[in-house]
Amino acid sequence: MSNTNIKPVTVKTFQKMKENNEKISMLTAYDFPTAKYIDEAGIDSILVGDSVGMTVLGYDSTINVTLDDMLTFTKAVTRAVKRALVIADMPFMTYHVSKERTIINAGKLIQAGAKAVKLEGASDFILDEVNHLVNSGINVVGHLGFTPQYINTIGGYFIQGKSYENTIKLFESAKKLQESGVFAIVLEMVPEESAKYISENLSVPTIGIGAGKYCDGQVLVIDDILGKKTDNFHLPKFVKQYANIKEVMKNAIEQYSKEVKEGSFPSLEYTFNLTKEERDKLNDCIVK
Repeated sequence: MSNTNIKPVTVKTFQKMKENNEKISMLTAYDFPTAKYIDEAGIDSILVGDSVGMTVLGYDSTINVTLDDMLTFTKAVTRAVKRALVIADMPFMTYHVSKERTIINAGKLIQAGAKAVKLEGASDFILDEVNHLVNSGINVVGHLGFTPQYINTIGGYFIQGKSYENTIKLFESAKKLQESGVFAIVLEMVPEESAKYISENLSVPTIGIGAGKYCDGQVLVIDDILGKKTDNFHLPKFVKQYANIKEVMKNAIEQYSKEVKEGSFPSLEYTFNLTKEERDKLNDCIVK
């Protein structure tokens, strides 16, 4: 799908898609070429996720990712995008100190090219920050369910909202985020029935990741669906792998190494050569 002459996706587009029961597609991206391919494929939104910590930077979790990291990757992605709505994660401890610091940090991500930022959680402090950001002209996406930046307090990768009571708590948090001004909410690792209830009772769209088919949209990590992750990272149950880029890359690299070692690369077709006249001059030259 070419993105030529196609209107950019906006916050209003998200809302219209929910109202029209049209699913929203979202993927993560962290670099220029990947973002370009995603955008040209017609994906509605690109999340510059702090998952870059594990997929690109080699960390064990998202909490090591800095604002400078996110600014670098956000700039790379937004340079490539013509249509998709780019959302940037606010990394750990960049929106937990004060409203003023949150505004400054979010503003830097917007100046880097993002059209919105994403925050995790729904504490009173977060809700106040969301409201402050929206009133300052910055679009915000909420994130509930499993929240990776809280991994140390949650204690592991656990499904959230596994009971009626917990589902209602999640819904109440989602309603508060909606009232604070978010234009969408990511629901991560939530039972399908719980996500369905929440989605049907909110006016803003929900984006699911491991939350079943009834969310208003879906998001996955690009490295997961392409089969690019290294062996030390477990592929979550909710990920469908659409390709095996890791094997393609390994095979290509191994073949290159083999040809270099045996001297078959570079062959004549990959080599620049002098004219016969210049070669003869060189051959006749006596090196002193």
